[in-house]
Amino acid sequence: MSTQPEIAPVVDAAHAEPFDAAEHYHAAIEQIRAAASAYYQGTDLAMDDATYDALLARLTATESAQPSWVAADSPTEVVAAGGGVVGDVEHSTPMLSLANVFDEEELRTWAARLDKVLGRPAAGYTVEPKIDGMAIAARYVDGELVQVATRGDGRAGEDVTAQARSVAGLPAALGRPVTVEVRGEVFMTDEDFARANELRTGHGGAPFANPRNAAAGTLRAQDRAYVAPLSFLAYAVHDLPDGEGLTHSAAMAAIAELGVSTTGGSAAGMASCTTVDELVAAITGLGTLRDKLGFDIDGVVIKADSPADRDAAGSSSRAPRWAIAYKFPADTRTSKLLGIDVQVGRTGVITPVAVIQAVQVGGVTVTSATLHNFDDLVRRDVRVGDTVFVRRAGEVIPEITGAKLDERAEDSVPFEAPSHCPRCGGEIDRSQKRWRCVQGRACGATESLAYFAARDSMDIEGLGDKVIRALVTAGMVTDPADLYSLDLEAVTQLDRMGATSATKLLANIEGSKTQALSRVLTGLGVRMTGRSMSRRLARHFASMEALCTATVEQLQEVEAVGPERAATIAAELADLAPVIAKLTERGINMLEPGVVPYAERMAAAADAAAVAIGELLPLQKPDGAPMTVVVTGSVPGLTRNEGNEAVEKLGGKSSGSVSKRTDLVVVGDGAGSKAAKAEELGLRIMPSDRFAALLAAHEAGDSPTLDNF
Repeated sequence: MSTQPEIAPVVDAAHAEPFDAAEHYHAAIEQIRAAASAYYQGTDLAMDDATYDALLARLTATESAQPSWVAADSPTEVVAAGGGVVGDVEHSTPMLSLANVFDEEELRTWAARLDKVLGRPAAGYTVEPKIDGMAIAARYVDGELVQVATRGDGRAGEDVTAQARSVAGLPAALGRPVTVEVRGEVFMTDEDFARANELRTGHGGAPFANPRNAAAGTLRAQDRAYVAPLSFLAYAVHDLPDGEGLTHSAAMAAIAELGVSTTGGSAAGMASCTTVDELVAAITGLGTLRDKLGFDIDGVVIKADSPADRDAAGSSSRAPRWAIAYKFPADTRTSKLLGIDVQVGRTGVITPVAVIQAVQVGGVTVTSATLHNFDDLVRRDVRVGDTVFVRRAGEVIPEITGAKLDERAEDSVPFEAPSHCPRCGGEIDRSQKRWRCVQGRACGATESLAYFAARDSMDIEGLGDKVIRALVTAGMVTDPADLYSLDLEAVTQLDRMGATSATKLLANIEGSKTQALSRVLTGLGVRMTGRSMSRRLARHFASMEALCTATVEQLQEVEAVGPERAATIAAELADLAPVIAKLTERGINMLEPGVVPYAERMAAAADAAAVAIGELLPLQKPDGAPMTVVVTGSVPGLTRNEGNEAVEKLGGKSSGSVSKRTDLVVVGDGAGSKAAKAEELGLRIMPSDRFAALLAAHEAGDSPTLDNF
């Protein structure tokens, strides 16, 4: 059966090689426990899924070959492999794990075994997505959510009721006052994972390793300064009133009617099958949807649909016999590490980057991957020439998670970190995980100027890398403000720069003075901001003066700006003050068009009778909140980034993925799966030409509304 091409199958127990010594067996148990603990607690991954599954398979094969070695608390015999965090909330019935199969042959063997136990063919099966999240049990009494607990060790888990109350899909109250227990997975969508990492790094934390760890860590976190978005999909229900005799599919439909989100109601849906051939087709179909769902799944779950079949099959101490997980191969590949480049960013940050042999990961050809930082590189001990594991999940930058040490060449040598800045030869500040050249931006003047002049920043045509290097080398430009003092006669002296070219370049530089404040901010490259954050800051404060005089507390009024990010932005703006002053003196625009000045808004907010934000913009909801808008395909006259800018100019919030929370999808030429998903979800869709007309009307000062377009 095909799931995703070119991904090597996960090693299963039937093909795994047993350990040759008892001490190796016990060492593997400790490795699995440590990895499971990290996995269930939501900390950094100790090993990737493929490595974990392969190690567990070897453990199973060893126990079959050497039964006298079997440990009483072997991970093959306990729920969560011994890594679940045990709490004081006892489950009404044990929350069991699932046994795994990895290919069609194993699936058919499981189905035949179930038929043998039943003494007849199973009455039918359901096929659901296996959400890569954290299992919970949610208890409702008289329709009210009263307690939520993690799986823990299967018998008892942690109370996470307070943290779970904001989880989407897990309502605080059901549609009817019934007492029932719902079980399912708390997880993060791709969109919410990006948002969670933005929040976490904005508060000074390291990015989450993946959506699953982010969900687990967020659900278990207490007294956190921010609330990261989470979602829930139910896969089981206990004590459903009038539920006796209901099939699994009917019981899940009943829960959905009460307002709980279920796996069957997700983008993946639930399939009902009567034969193994139908199971194979359903699993294959779900495999093809894997990268289009908007959230991570690591396989599918097959269950006997009939309650009679379930009762007859029963369960072991660890897993039910009437259900099985078909595991998809982990989205991790191996490749050869060809080299380690040391790159210096425009702010002086020095990072190691892996150069690898081209490999397909997650449907994308990858030739380089992040090594995060030098401490991480030392910890992972990857070396040039190694066969390395390359992981890519969704739109996350590919990363190196480790090396196959048993394939390492004997003459390999550890990587030597640079002692001086590779670009300028200056000293390196090693006081933080991210090393930085002590020269900071001065080290990367050429790169900083190129970033300032780029299309998404000040959009200065003709100011390319060669011209910038010539200007810097000649000592004519040291910071962006110097560009606006260039002399025609001096510029014409540059190599291959005649009077005509020089005149045109200076005219383009002069024309850039009218760019919006958000473009100026983007061009300045303030740390912990980018295009999107620059637009948010500009729209909130309206002027550079208001932004630069804002306190750390006032900066935190901006969406996704927490204490750490606010402090960094304030420090960066203070550091950039001389350059900003020079830019202002030279006549560069420092206002965001179409935005009420910050001081006026604050004064209006102080007046209870005034409307703080004035008239609503076309993409604002009645309460002033921004609509979530996805632009897919081309918009006439706009680049992709300009399309996102337009959304924010009109009061909306741009997003890269379509979900039930999306308010509007703008569809243009070249739109793909996002448009189809918008139609499937019944979302509001606007053709790109009408969106362009709406933007033009707004910029003309006509005060248009969305309904008029």
